[in-house]
Amino acid sequence: MTEQELLRRESLQKLRELGIDPYPAEMFEVTAFAADISANYSEEVLEDGSKNRLNFQEVALAGRVMATREAGKALFMNLQDSSGRIQLYLRRDEFGQGEDFTFFDVAIKKLLDLGDYIGVRGFAFITKTGEVSVHVQELKFLSKSLRPLPIVKRDAEGHIYDAFTDPEQRYRMRYVDLTVNPELRQIFIKRSKMIRTMRNYLDDLGLLEVETPILQPIHGGAAARPFVTHHNTLDMQLYLRIANELYLKRLIVAGFDGVYEFAKMFRNEGMDRTHNPEFTALEFYVAYKDYNWMMDVTEQMLERVARALSTDGSALVSFGEHTLDFAGPYTRLTMFDAIHQYTGLNVETATEQELRTYCSREHIEIDASMGKAKLIDEIFGEKVERHLIQPTFLIDYPVEMSPLTKKHRSKPGLVERFELFVNGKEVANAYSELNDPLDQRERFEDQLSLAARGDEEAMAMDEDFLRALEYGMPPTGGIGFGIDRLAMLFTGQTSIQEVLFFPQMRPEAPTT
Repeated sequence: MTEQELLRRESLQKLRELGIDPYPAEMFEVTAFAADISANYSEEVLEDGSKNRLNFQEVALAGRVMATREAGKALFMNLQDSSGRIQLYLRRDEFGQGEDFTFFDVAIKKLLDLGDYIGVRGFAFITKTGEVSVHVQELKFLSKSLRPLPIVKRDAEGHIYDAFTDPEQRYRMRYVDLTVNPELRQIFIKRSKMIRTMRNYLDDLGLLEVETPILQPIHGGAAARPFVTHHNTLDMQLYLRIANELYLKRLIVAGFDGVYEFAKMFRNEGMDRTHNPEFTALEFYVAYKDYNWMMDVTEQMLERVARALSTDGSALVSFGEHTLDFAGPYTRLTMFDAIHQYTGLNVETATEQELRTYCSREHIEIDASMGKAKLIDEIFGEKVERHLIQPTFLIDYPVEMSPLTKKHRSKPGLVERFELFVNGKEVANAYSELNDPLDQRERFEDQLSLAARGDEEAMAMDEDFLRALEYGMPPTGGIGFGIDRLAMLFTGQTSIQEVLFFPQMRPEAPTT
């Protein structure tokens, strides 16, 4: 332990020797918050020059001590609660009886450390320097901090020094990060509001929120490599879900007109600024609808989210050098037209070998397991995605790229699918869902042939899902949103780790 950690343990013991419980069991009733007092406190000056407090005449606050300063027989502290910071003022003569000022002189001045949780009761007032503060008449120790916080220093102009900014440390110790960088809490507050707005919109549509299994016997519903586990009692292999699509569709077969789920997904793949092996997705499926209806709904929902999160009610979102406009309608562009626009390549008529030659010439990384559809996907990812800044629907994909999608009603070889791209990243994927069980079986069989070629992301055959389709599924529109990527867009973050409370991290190096 460091010297500071040892000293804090000594303080802990001394508090107990004074009869003060550093971790009391009883609750502390909070009646006010720092930001509310700072923003709304008011008082009037009477004719005799005295002041009359108009509000916050009795307050009880709780939070961490973030700074202390002695002023003669008084103390000033900064208390940080969930809303912000406020100054506390304590006078020595109010914390003693007779000649006994042990609680103030020892417990508060010597044994109270930065980072400790305390509860205070008193009244609000304005100091001679014009700062709204709380005059403390009672102080209670609530929780002793045994490790010193990396205190961030701010000067009078708001400049920050000794900032806690190392990304790995911040993500690994989010509890410290959000304590010393409390402004970052707004990212997660916005994320929560975004999800709540989306949920309310779907409820208004009349959809039912449901839950589907995380442990699945078959890793279906997406092209991804799964995490594998084992159930001891059943002695069977199970997978953490890579998607919840096939289970939600089973509920459409069961007679629900519309269902949705905010779900945790798990994919055993690489990690970078836009990928985490555990992520959140929203998927919803609505009977008797198609991908055209889904595009309209997507525009309406994301516009509502943008307006809910903005300070002026607009649908504009600032992201780096761009201003993203989430007010519909969004541009609609076919995948083939998009590739041709940015590469000059006609992938619709090109052979697989011609696509391989193009990839080799353009230094696009491919391997022998990739079929024509996968090659098209790689070309699109390398050459087109980064150009799609404003919300854009990419529509009408090759059938080989979409094994769960209904064939296009008028364009042979294509399916009725769209992906929504914003700021060069895909944030949603939607279909007119395939409900022909015979066609679906053929698509699964095509996926099995890709798996035989070595494609670890190919879908598995799901006989139970095929059985469900054979009982009949009505025409259905379905969509999946990457919630983490949406949160990045609406909070202006360039790394997915910034919008996850606890992103996946490499193990810490052992200390010597």
